[in-house]
Amino acid sequence: MLLFIAGICCLPTLLYAQQEYVDANIMQEIKDEEAKHSQIEFIAHNLTDVCGPRLTNSPGYRQAVAWSVQTLKKWGLTAAPEAWGEFGKGWSTEEAAITMKKPYYETIIAYPKAWSGSTKGQVDAPVIILDYLDSASIKKMGSKLAGKIVMVRSASAVLRAAAGTNAKRYAENELNTLPDDYMLDPAMLQYYIKILAKEYDTQKYLQSMGAVALLSSTGNSRDGTVYVDGTPAYAKGYDMPLPEVVVNAEDYLKIQRLLADEKQVELEMNIKNNWYSDDLQGYNVVGEIPGADAALKTQVVMLGGHLDSWHTGTGATDNAAGCIVMMEAVRILKSLGVVPRRTIRIALWGGEEQGLLGSFGYVKKHYGNPADMKLMPAQKEVSVYFNLDNGSGKIRGVYAQNNDSVKAIFSEWLKPFADMGATGVTRSNTGSTDHLSFDAVGIPAFQFIQDPLEYETRTHHSNMDVYDHLSIDDLKQAAQVVAAFIYNAAMRDGMMPRKPLPKPGRFIFDTDLPL
Repeated sequence: MLLFIAGICCLPTLLYAQQEYVDANIMQEIKDEEAKHSQIEFIAHNLTDVCGPRLTNSPGYRQAVAWSVQTLKKWGLTAAPEAWGEFGKGWSTEEAAITMKKPYYETIIAYPKAWSGSTKGQVDAPVIILDYLDSASIKKMGSKLAGKIVMVRSASAVLRAAAGTNAKRYAENELNTLPDDYMLDPAMLQYYIKILAKEYDTQKYLQSMGAVALLSSTGNSRDGTVYVDGTPAYAKGYDMPLPEVVVNAEDYLKIQRLLADEKQVELEMNIKNNWYSDDLQGYNVVGEIPGADAALKTQVVMLGGHLDSWHTGTGATDNAAGCIVMMEAVRILKSLGVVPRRTIRIALWGGEEQGLLGSFGYVKKHYGNPADMKLMPAQKEVSVYFNLDNGSGKIRGVYAQNNDSVKAIFSEWLKPFADMGATGVTRSNTGSTDHLSFDAVGIPAFQFIQDPLEYETRTHHSNMDVYDHLSIDDLKQAAQVVAAFIYNAAMRDGMMPRKPLPKPGRFIFDTDLPL
């Protein structure tokens, strides 16, 4: 629906406020196109159900790259994969069967960690427990570890209590004052990376002592939801670690109680993981609608989300959702026959889950490195980058990323979508996703505010991150808002306002050790 001003029966096509024009006819056409011809479900099904898990450099990821390129071309964009640099080995699970054989038979809910090793066929082995996963505990246990499946005593012996509803939506009065979110302190991140590296070394020591496999669990899991990430073994210089499986909390705590009661626990395990080293390059997908204004067509308006995922689900909310919305937004504009003044460029990033690798590699290749801030000429030609990567909730507004000059602009752009709940502009920052790569070299870059829904409570990095946890209607709303923002940025007379350039400094996710 169009935005009407009380007491005025007819509006001109151009709504005007604070030097910002919004074409009300185009806004309505965007809404109508999504209402009548939405491709949200088609895109979602193909990226999740058909391509499957999209771990970077896995077969599923490569299939998603090929499908996305083909689909963008079918819609009339130019599109191609683009290498951003060396990533490392791909990996996928071909088989993962884990059952408890003693003291009785029961299937165990568990998933291998990405880039962990395989068992030597089917193994039947007793479980042994360590108080801590450290060199001292391993050394103390010594030869007793040979031929055993090892687990580490859980810090909590009770299941995390259920609390409230899993899904949340923001109240409208929250939106303009949302605080910083997902922001990491560089020192904290480096500390965490060193812990991961030490954990890998400790597990290699455990492997050398003859352990068959390692069981682990996460404290925030319950009700069969299992949160799983990976090892650093995709990277150069890292050997294949021992098989590691993440077990759902209920099964893990049960095994721990049985061992505490001096009952023998024996598991049957058959883990087959495949590794891929034929092409170690990492790839993004890049597509364009060329600009037509002779004076502005070299300038670029960008939108994107990350195409890679973890592997226990199909990466639906993290982050097929963002890719679905961004692809649908450019489809809407192409279907309307929009001829933008500036070039519109969509990018679907790889390697985000390992530290924004795809987007940062792209930025270093095309725009410059924040370490020295020696910027390339193309940096000045990017008007703005918009990102979506916080689940499948509807767009409620925008994080202004401490860029006060864009707040009034965004407020005007949101007005045609106020009836859909998109009203908020908060000055705050949000982090831990791909817009940070652009912000680090002084390019205006923004992440949309989204209703959280189940993102942090159920689906983020879990086996529940599947198609059925997408909110299709919310994604349709988000695609309309994004299409409008991209259109407005591509058509306005001036480029988007910029903050002062950052001082030279190493990008927070530019690390010596893999994430």
